[in-house]
Amino acid sequence: MTLQIRISWPAGHTTATLDETPTSKALVGALPISSTARTWGEEVYFDTPVSTAVEADARQVVEPGTVAFWTEGDALALPYGPTPISRGSECRLASPCNVLGSLDGDPRVLATVKDGDPIRVEHVEG
Repeated sequence: MTLQIRISWPAGHTTATLDETPTSKALVGALPISSTARTWGEEVYFDTPVSTAVEADARQVVEPGTVAFWTEGDALALPYGPTPISRGSECRLASPCNVLGSLDGDPRVLATVKDGDPIRVEHVEG
């Protein structure tokens, strides 16, 4: 089963393909989600109604375009470049996050998300 989601905001949208993990299944089960985008350096994150534990393969440093779940904030984290705590050009998240998958296109499209934008996540039927 392929888990694909669409993330939309006023200036654009992107899709992401998720691996089957306990967190991604919980997230897809909660869709659609409407939230408010927050930015932290070159990362977009937003609250979800999902609450889950840290998984064994959680990571703090990830590739641009990774779809991550920040368990401490019950939030989806979408890094596309350095954050305020990055070393060099790495994508360093606030703390280890569950890795759910990756964006399908250029992650730099997230640069068009403004802090406070409405954001919506929907399941894409495959």
